[in-house]
Amino acid sequence: MAPPSADSLAGLERSEIEALCARLDQPAYRARQLFRWVHVQRAASYEAMSNLPRAFRERLAAEHPVQTTQREHEAPSGDGTRKLLLRLADGEAVECVHIPDTPRHTACLSTQVGCGVGCIFCASGAEGVVRNLSSGEIVEQYLQLQAGTQDRLRNVVVMGIGEPLHNVPALAKALRILQDPEGVDLGARRITVSTSGPPRGFEQLLREGLRVNLALSLHAASDALRSRLVPGGGAGTVADLQGMADRWFEATGRDVTFEYVLIQGINDRDEDAEALARLVGRHRNINLIPMNPVSFAPALVAPLPEHCKRFADRLRRDGTVVNLRRQRGDDVAAACGQLRLHSKKQPLPPPAPS
Repeated sequence: MAPPSADSLAGLERSEIEALCARLDQPAYRARQLFRWVHVQRAASYEAMSNLPRAFRERLAAEHPVQTTQREHEAPSGDGTRKLLLRLADGEAVECVHIPDTPRHTACLSTQVGCGVGCIFCASGAEGVVRNLSSGEIVEQYLQLQAGTQDRLRNVVVMGIGEPLHNVPALAKALRILQDPEGVDLGARRITVSTSGPPRGFEQLLREGLRVNLALSLHAASDALRSRLVPGGGAGTVADLQGMADRWFEATGRDVTFEYVLIQGINDRDEDAEALARLVGRHRNINLIPMNPVSFAPALVAPLPEHCKRFADRLRRDGTVVNLRRQRGDDVAAACGQLRLHSKKQPLPPPAPS
């Protein structure tokens, strides 16, 4: 599942670009210029980098493309959500999403082509996992989204296609690039990694020392139900996720958020809310997410809004901090993996103009 071997310039950390410039006999300040061209001015080609010597640009182009992804389709939703389908150099495709929530604007990024976890409510894993994304392919999703809007994307959620902790090396590198103060300059508190909790990947993430926010995909208060909803990919058990929450707080000083997708008739009963309140406990954060419809599982639907509110109120009575999120982008196949899956079955409309 390795990504393509030649990464883009967008996927190199500033220290790597400094080493590249030194090898090409360029002064040290060229590295800062290059890094800012990619991440601040968002140049998509070397031709745009007008203050760099032409011979230097030609040598760079022979080794690293500036970017490797191409925007194939843009799907704007009536609620302001904007979803991109990006075509990768090997012909595969991946999705990323701009989620506007004034005054906050968030980029939702993917880490794999497909997914091996196989959550029954998510289109990402409908056809399994193909490969990991490179650090450049992750960073370029942010750059592609930012290039299409005047709004500053100040927040990142790694909550798109794929299980992030199955691709920790590329994920960690991409997040370091996005946090670099000479580039996008995202604060760690503005980045959230969402995971089903594979224990081995969690240990890798701890070793990386990233002080980002962590969201653990729980979806059920018992292993029996969770194994039905989250069946594969080495996802952690309920007890594993509780332990991860404690260890993440010890390592970073930050509480995790538990995520719970509400599915009508499956995990939205009163007894589910009571079990969840006992499990999560007081003063812990939980995101309740009404399920986005997915085309391959039409029987799975979100509870009615008033039922979602009643479920949230039951949790709050026990002191749990609850954020009941609203559904976004239903009209543009906003559920993770939907647009990619659709594009494999029939052609999409022409790409939106830049």
